[in-house]
Amino acid sequence: MPTLNLDMTFDFICPWCLIGKRNLDVALRLLARQRPELDVRVNWLGLQLLPQISMEGEPFAEFYQRRLGGKRAVRARMGEVRRAAEGARVDLDLERILTMPNTTYAHRVFQRAVHVGSENQKEQLLEMIFRAHFQLGQDIGNRETLCRLLRACDFNVADFDDALADGARQFIGRRVALADSSVPMFLLEGRAFALGGQSPEQLLAALHRAIDRQHPEAIPA
Repeated sequence: MPTLNLDMTFDFICPWCLIGKRNLDVALRLLARQRPELDVRVNWLGLQLLPQISMEGEPFAEFYQRRLGGKRAVRARMGEVRRAAEGARVDLDLERILTMPNTTYAHRVFQRAVHVGSENQKEQLLEMIFRAHFQLGQDIGNRETLCRLLRACDFNVADFDDALADGARQFIGRRVALADSSVPMFLLEGRAFALGGQSPEQLLAALHRAIDRQHPEAIPA
């Protein structure tokens, strides 16, 4: 059977994207055991949710209070995120985040890494950028931070000169219809089959349905 292309939209500042990635990892491991004949290739589609944020970033707490309407709403949202993260075994340290970054350069760097790095390097960089923001409270909109992460993943930083060049203001990745405004969205061969922070079991069931619908020849006899 040909390789199946599975896409997931994401932004580095979205906790549901990190949760969704971890749940997808589990779902794909389960799928590999249940349908070992399938070859699923995962593509990460970067989507910048907040291009209007200044390139220097904004104070994290003030941003969310303004966006959600006050401290009580922020506490409720953060509690919801923490519960979902615990269920997905994702470590978050939201109190360490001081800056809501502009993710233009983070997306440009990762897009370049997809083309010049190995699968292991790409996976490592993706995880490290998420970790830098959600666990270490580092400013992933800062180009020096990104260069440090690239070196940690054994990339040659000189290969990223264009991605890190002055003047970038917004990242526009591959356009995929509704995926332009929704993260995390999961697509199989370009067609959405799941959205949001679904559990591994929910993702697996939706993935089975999508495969059987789009590739009926792959249904086990």
